[in-house]
Amino acid sequence: MQTIPFFDAVIIGAGAAGLFCAGQAGQRGLKVLLIDHSEKVAEKIRISGGGRCNFTNRDLDPAAPHKHFVGQNPQFCRSALSRYTPADFIALVQKHGIPFHEKHKGQLFADRSAEDIIAMLLAECEAGGVTRWQPCSVKKIDFLASSASESCRGSYQIDTDHGPVSTGALVIATGGLSIPKIGATDFGYRLAQQFNIPLIERKPGLVPLTFDGAGWAPYAQLAGLALPVQIITGVKKNRMAFDEDLLFTHRGLSGPAVLQISSYWQDGTPLAINLAPTADLPAALAQGKARSRKLIANELATLVPSRLADAWAQREADWQRPINEASDKALARLAEQLARWELTPTGTEGYKKAEVTLGGVDTRVLSQQTMECKTQPGLYFIGEVVDVTGWLGGYNFQWAWASAHACAQALPMEGQ
Repeated sequence: MQTIPFFDAVIIGAGAAGLFCAGQAGQRGLKVLLIDHSEKVAEKIRISGGGRCNFTNRDLDPAAPHKHFVGQNPQFCRSALSRYTPADFIALVQKHGIPFHEKHKGQLFADRSAEDIIAMLLAECEAGGVTRWQPCSVKKIDFLASSASESCRGSYQIDTDHGPVSTGALVIATGGLSIPKIGATDFGYRLAQQFNIPLIERKPGLVPLTFDGAGWAPYAQLAGLALPVQIITGVKKNRMAFDEDLLFTHRGLSGPAVLQISSYWQDGTPLAINLAPTADLPAALAQGKARSRKLIANELATLVPSRLADAWAQREADWQRPINEASDKALARLAEQLARWELTPTGTEGYKKAEVTLGGVDTRVLSQQTMECKTQPGLYFIGEVVDVTGWLGGYNFQWAWASAHACAQALPMEGQ
């Protein structure tokens, strides 16, 4: 009769969270198996940050996760983030001799390549004696409840391409639905449903926004233009604003400003964009009228990019004349509309362009300390599959490291 191999922990998903959890658990002395259905590990790390991996953010405040994280309960991640901080991950990067730099707003990137971060995580797994199976598909997972003693919590039997395995601790680190071309699947959500674990509705996050063709036609010519803006959505306590760069595309808007606001934007609600956030537009246009005979578009080009100035002046006949001939009302209207361009997206570019998935496994059924499911012993969820989504700028990777670390430290060894 075949003996089924037993591991202290089986981790499914060899992305940021899965690799880090495996290495940390292995170095505690656990016998760990890491499974992934793709040939390559950590594709999201590989393509992130323009290929340099924005691996964490110095500005993250573990005591106030609601500042940088979105979800039904952003406070859930406080415990894990406070026990494994950006400084902890930076120390690991330095230990491995990886040079890095801060781009802006606390965002840290590898100097050379994201491959350095992947190599570091693989070296950590090797140091922990982690067994890796890939490509390897999981066909079926069964939970075998224990009838022996209360101390034994039962086990999971996992049927894979490489044969069956058994474990007392199953860790799901399969990520979300974003960027399917690099292997994203709904595996983690399906497994949660198998064990009756509630899910928060999923949708694309950190994603470009789109507009209907006819309405966007006047701006499609601006594709490729980038400029610093302030972007706002929501009102009162739901108001959210970012000061970041905006990028015009053929179908709508992208760039850091839009990716950030997309995680807070609700269908059917407008955005308000200040296209010249550092300028005093009414004063600048009034001064232009007093001293210049140039076309309004030419004067405007001293305040915003010339392509935008030209496109904007085309919107009204009153703006297509020398500035000294324009009425005060027309210039006031121009200043107001540039400072508060209101428009309502019709949708997003979807998971194919989304950097993350909003929603996921409901945090109310997980332990903040261990990431173990309260209703299903020995089952853990870490990383993006959980309903915790960070801002652009290294916050999601830090959540991957912190949730993986919390889980790895809590995983029991055989017999415990």
